[in-house]
Amino acid sequence: MPLWLELVVRIGGVLAAFLVLPLLVGQAEHKVMAHMQGRLGPMYAGGFHGWAQLIADGVKFVQKEDVTPRAADRPVFRLAPAVALVPYLLALLVIPLGPNDLVGQPLDVGLFFVLAVVGVGVLAVLMSAWASANKYSLLGGLRGAAQLLGYELPLVLAAASVAMAAGTLSLSGIVEAWQPWWLLWQAPAMVIFFVAGLAEIRRPPFDMPVADSELVFGYLTEYTGLRFAFLLLAEYVGIVVIAALTTVLFLGGWQGPFADAQLGWLWTLLKVAAVSFVIIWLRVSYPRLREDQLQRLCWLVLVPAALAQLVLTAAIRLTL
Repeated sequence: MPLWLELVVRIGGVLAAFLVLPLLVGQAEHKVMAHMQGRLGPMYAGGFHGWAQLIADGVKFVQKEDVTPRAADRPVFRLAPAVALVPYLLALLVIPLGPNDLVGQPLDVGLFFVLAVVGVGVLAVLMSAWASANKYSLLGGLRGAAQLLGYELPLVLAAASVAMAAGTLSLSGIVEAWQPWWLLWQAPAMVIFFVAGLAEIRRPPFDMPVADSELVFGYLTEYTGLRFAFLLLAEYVGIVVIAALTTVLFLGGWQGPFADAQLGWLWTLLKVAAVSFVIIWLRVSYPRLREDQLQRLCWLVLVPAALAQLVLTAAIRLTL
């Protein structure tokens, strides 16, 4: 296959995943929340099991007027949704789906690249908050910045633990080095990474930046129509990225109970779906953390635990 054609196929596959997987997660969230909380609305649209709910939401967003506040910084206000989406698209480029270079763009420093681009998300929060010219938005943006900058540290430390265990920063290399017994001694790092990842994508119970009971809708307050839909899509893409990273780093990626490498992509997707379900489940099950609780969990629990996990990983690596 010519190089240019291979490049087109890889990028096309990543774009398809970028557009399809978040919609599937959104549809699943409608149904899971409907069952767990007895919500009747999402079960009716389109007839059987509310299959058209996502389509109805899309039509609703398209029909809504695109409003920009008079006092807003218009270029920054309009650019923020794109800044929220692009980092996750770049992250999906280097997350492997299966063996034999089944990845958009294999990188030897894939883990470093993913953590770097995901950290750009804080810019979208600050841009939307400042440009909205709304005090509720600004307060939500400041909360979001404090949260994202704080939880970046345990996220990186937990990822460094598994990279140290594997001896590589390549995501494919980490999956190839992974062993089932890692589920025991890397379990604390997995929990830390997962919790910090939830905070990074501002999912409940870490949704203080958009606390509707206090800040209307935080940094999203002034967004309407398709711009709001893009910011909502960024949240669902974030779920896919965090679930995929958790799968690749801690759950063995494409490795399954059978030795058939041809089914590796299927095991990856099944694990991503399972982790995404847990993320939705947590939204339904736990109340929102207060700002002081959120920061205390980060600095007094996750960071010390992540540092202890690094020491444990170093000790085990030296003894092997």
